[in-house]
Amino acid sequence: MTFLEHWVEEVWNKGRAEAIDLLVLPNVIHHGLLHPDGTPVENHTAFRAFHKQFRASFSDLYIKVEQTITEGNLTVARCVVTATHTGDGLGYPATGRPVRITGIIIARIEDGLLAEAWNQFDFASLIQQVSDRRDPASPVR
Repeated sequence: MTFLEHWVEEVWNKGRAEAIDLLVLPNVIHHGLLHPDGTPVENHTAFRAFHKQFRASFSDLYIKVEQTITEGNLTVARCVVTATHTGDGLGYPATGRPVRITGIIIARIEDGLLAEAWNQFDFASLIQQVSDRRDPASPVR
């Protein structure tokens, strides 16, 4: 199991917020994530708040790591995220709708801990799936 697969399992799939503190360097840098108000999630403290808000918005959140590639201290993971929108933490009232998005994470590891992460997920599709601006032809209902 790669570090990134372990990170996804502990932090996201099991929802263990305490694992964040155990798996990152104190000066970790996050890229590609935004709080609902549009401010970037850049550091450890901001990521902890983002994690709490996101997990509160989606019950049964599960990230399937479909593939990883590692070269040196970088690991890339291709992921599929599924969940049910049961909370309003992202600024949208809970809909009870299932959601599915895809994404890529690139992690730089130092001394066995996360030093930097680049996140590229289809958040536009996620917002479409939980808002009233849904495409009626969308396969996610």
